Amino acid sequence: MSNNVPAGAPKLGPLPTLIFASRWLQLPLYLGLIIAQCVYVFLFLKELTHLVVDANTLTEQGIMLLVLGLIDVVMISNLLVMVIVGGYETFVSRLNLAGHPDQPEWLSHVNASVLKVKLAMAIIGISSIHLLKTFIEAGMIGGLPICDTEAGLLAQKLMLEAGAKGKGCTTVTETGVMWQTIIHMAFIVSAIGIAWTDKLMSQSVAASKKH
Repeated sequence: MSNNVPAGAPKLGPLPTLIFASRWLQLPLYLGLIIAQCVYVFLFLKELTHLVVDANTLTEQGIMLLVLGLIDVVMISNLLVMVIVGGYETFVSRLNLAGHPDQPEWLSHVNASVLKVKLAMAIIGISSIHLLKTFIEAGMIGGLPICDTEAGLLAQKLMLEAGAKGKGCTTVTETGVMWQTIIHMAFIVSAIGIAWTDKLMSQSVAASKKH
């Protein structure tokens, strides 16, 4: 018997044992996310190198965009940590981190509802960074032609022939900014809905325990 199973715990039958053990099928998924985390570390170092090497030639807006890109990578990495650690703890097996000095504060009371709310808030943060980058890019490149138009292709060709840096055109449009803002607001509304539903469920459970 496993040391994690209490001595007086009832013995499961073959079918319940198989069904309960199927949770370990998620292990390769979390290991895959760890590999994805390594890829984001490489991407962060790559963008950081670009920022340091080209610091003398970058504009203030260009540096700001690169820094926002770094923050975006960090926030996605934080999201991965929450999914890996919280998901494994909730759906696969206990990590037995109680009393560990590096135990995340939120892990001590994590469950499926708390994890959903935290993931929703993380997604809103990531969406906010992307939206801010779009606003900055729109302010930097006002008046440039759209890249997939004839004027945009011509401007890009002329810049390449002149050996200048940049694309000479933009992919940011008013419609694109509008839809990105709408999607961001939808994320916020969804997070509020998830948090409100979780609150109602918690109140219902607390009320049922009193009776």
